[in-house]
Amino acid sequence: MRRCFDHIDLRVPDLAAATPFYSALLPALGFTRKMEIEGWLQYEADSAGITEFFGVTESTEHRPNENRIAFRAASVAEITRLAEIAAAAGARNMEGPMHYEQGYHAVFFEDPFGNRLEICHRVPA
Repeated sequence: MRRCFDHIDLRVPDLAAATPFYSALLPALGFTRKMEIEGWLQYEADSAGITEFFGVTESTEHRPNENRIAFRAASVAEITRLAEIAAAAGARNMEGPMHYEQGYHAVFFEDPFGNRLEICHRVPA
């Protein structure tokens, strides 16, 4: 399958404080920690060869905005499981899991710094 993105670099104001949250969430989403890069928490997708990755780094002046990163779930049950992991890891302002619209189930939440995230499952309406 053709990849639609290469990587996401997310900024947080405190990398040490963000590490427990993303170390719990990203592996549950199918990323595995493979890269050790100073100043980064970086996880690659569980796939052979060059694959997409999700990196988190510190930018002390970072302020969250209205952007949102959405991750795909294989099923509605998977959304529920991942929502529980996100909540246990410290997600804030959780909405759902819920049936959002025809063929679209999701949970919306923020990381500990206010960066907006989503886990969703879509099927043809």
